[in-house]
Amino acid sequence: MGAARKLAGGIDRFIDVVGRATAWLTLGLALVMGTNVLLRYGFSIGSIWMQEFEWHIMVPICAFGMSYALRHGEHVRVDVLFQYLSPRNKIRVDVITAICAMLLSIIVIWLCIPYVWQSWSIGEGTANPGGIDYRYIVKALIPIGFALFFVQSLSEAIKSTLALQSA
Repeated sequence: MGAARKLAGGIDRFIDVVGRATAWLTLGLALVMGTNVLLRYGFSIGSIWMQEFEWHIMVPICAFGMSYALRHGEHVRVDVLFQYLSPRNKIRVDVITAICAMLLSIIVIWLCIPYVWQSWSIGEGTANPGGIDYRYIVKALIPIGFALFFVQSLSEAIKSTLALQSA
């Protein structure tokens, strides 16, 4: 029981570090978007590279941010129903949803590996002239993000199971 609690705590600390580092990307995204708007509407200068760079920054924010949101309970939950459950049943729901999230993560990772591999093997880049090449790097963030989501879901399952045992 102590080892499981220690594992969950280590996962939580790791996800906190990843989440805080990822949060800085939102500043970068705001600066890139602001620069794009200023250049486009202030100086009539457009850059495909900068436009693509916006969503290249958005991918890790979403892929890594979902684990951080789960860690801090900021994920989407149907609180309208959840609020009427007993504390013990709330914990049971948390265990079940953590297990479902782990299964979903495994499925997404399993499906994404060939997708990323194919992109890497053909050296996939952008179809737009002047855009960003190495599209497989961004695609590789999808299974990495779901691997983080898996480990955070594991932490949530451990914590909920321990809470269920002590309730």
